[in-house]
Amino acid sequence: MNTWATVFLGIIAMATLVTAILQVVVLVAAAQLVKRVGRFVDIVEQDVRPIIANVGSIARDASRVASLAAAQVERADQMLSSTVHRLEDLLTHVQTLVTNTLREGNALMMAVRAVMAVIRAFQGRRRRRGEDDDALFI
Repeated sequence: MNTWATVFLGIIAMATLVTAILQVVVLVAAAQLVKRVGRFVDIVEQDVRPIIANVGSIARDASRVASLAAAQVERADQMLSSTVHRLEDLLTHVQTLVTNTLREGNALMMAVRAVMAVIRAFQGRRRRRGEDDDALFI
């Protein structure tokens, strides 16, 4: 049994040696993988750094554009408000002018009617006098 024990002990030693070698291989592969991941991270960092700088620049520009747009909208609002106010004033003046003109026109028409009535009354008197004179004529 002694030889069998030695054989099994040798097999166990060989298995332990193979396990140790595999562990060393795995550790070396893991170290190489860590180096590769580190290089990849460095490359990505180098590539991303300008993008992040551009994003910051874009954000600043967008903020500036938004503030300029807000200022333009404010100016447009003031201009529209001023235009509406001026238009209301203009319509008020036009309405006053038209109303006054119509009143003057109405007064003129009333004067013309009065003159016409006086003329008709005068003509009516002349006709009546003429009829009265005809009645007295023999």
